[in-house]
Amino acid sequence: MYVAPRPEAADDPLFAIRLASAAVVGFALAPVLQTAIPALLAALPVGLMAGMRKAFDPKKAFGGPIALIVMVWLVAALVSLAKPMPMVLIMLMALLFFAGFYLIQRTGNPIGMLVILMTVLMSVMGMSSIAGMEAMRDSMTEAALATLLIIPALYLVFPPRTRERMIEAYVPAPGHHVRAAAIRAGVQLLLCFWLYSVIDASNMILAVVATFVLVFPTRQAYFEEARQRVVATILGALVALLLLFCLTFIAHLPIVLLLVMLAGLYFGSRMMHGRQPPMVYQFAFSAAVVLVSSSLTTSEPGYAVLTRVVLTLGGAVAAALLTALLEKLLIPGAGRSRTAAAQARPG
Repeated sequence: MYVAPRPEAADDPLFAIRLASAAVVGFALAPVLQTAIPALLAALPVGLMAGMRKAFDPKKAFGGPIALIVMVWLVAALVSLAKPMPMVLIMLMALLFFAGFYLIQRTGNPIGMLVILMTVLMSVMGMSSIAGMEAMRDSMTEAALATLLIIPALYLVFPPRTRERMIEAYVPAPGHHVRAAAIRAGVQLLLCFWLYSVIDASNMILAVVATFVLVFPTRQAYFEEARQRVVATILGALVALLLLFCLTFIAHLPIVLLLVMLAGLYFGSRMMHGRQPPMVYQFAFSAAVVLVSSSLTTSEPGYAVLTRVVLTLGGAVAAALLTALLEKLLIPGAGRSRTAAAQARPG
């Protein structure tokens, strides 16, 4: 699957400032909009903007949030209709998982990941509570609408130096697309079923992290993604704990915004110049933003941080190991290294 390369300071010297500002604007909007899930207002603009390179691209800036709104409403409607028939709902979710993974395997286009993520989020919340699912749907819609304004505005205020737009080269996975997609859909459904029937929907990060691992086509690529997710979550958790510690002395909104800005500047600069691949720092900043936002509304921030780390580790490792085992059993030669692995995981 396509992964954005490392941002270049020569092309975009204000990248870190723009990325940090996206989180700050999201945090500032949360008390104004009174959204049910404030973390989404900061995390969604950061996630979409962090994946953009070089000059402003209207297709990504507007197409991403619009596609998210369409998918979240579509999947939420399907879950609402099918929930009275649990077996029908599970079969429908399995088909959506397969369609998303097959699209990624066949084309390398990350739009398939949006299909999978929306299916995970809406189905897990819907199986627990339709009202909870609708609250998440509405919060994601609000965050996407805000993102439609935040990203163009920040590109206008902090423009890149280059006028060249990034050309994304999507590389299909090597062979066995149907079997590979079926294996990944099965693993994803298994983790979601665990959330449907055993543990609470608040632990859905387990299945979300698994999605980010499963979208990669080869063993080398998805084990590397699992490693990066775990490292990023630990790094983001440490920064979140540091910010929360600072807030114990003076917990006012301007101080929160200042600390988030500093964290964003650090992670944005590390994306350009750090030792780790850029996605590690992007994931870490997103994790830190979510943890700080959610911890401000709980009496046990340390437990929230620890839970996030444990669930990320469990989801990433379980997804990678189960997929590797099933591919070894069902796809001949799946364990051999391929040239496409390097193409799927640049940087």
